[in-house]
Amino acid sequence: MKSSPAANDNLIDRTRKVWKPRLGRGLSGEEARQVAENVTGFFAILAEWSRAEQLGANDNRVPTKPHHGEVSQ
Repeated sequence: MKSSPAANDNLIDRTRKVWKPRLGRGLSGEEARQVAENVTGFFAILAEWSRAEQLGANDNRVPTKPHHGEVSQ
């Protein structure tokens, strides 16, 4: 489901207001759009990892050895 242009404009405006004091400067509309997209993507990945972890917690199979470069838990 795609958001309405008004909702998108509101998100951009709110993003600019939140980040301006943290950056010490204003953001362009495109910069604010990128920040909002990146933050949304970050939380989507966290949610995906959380779901995968919950599924893994219910998995009774023997854990596999880490692949080259991976860290075991």
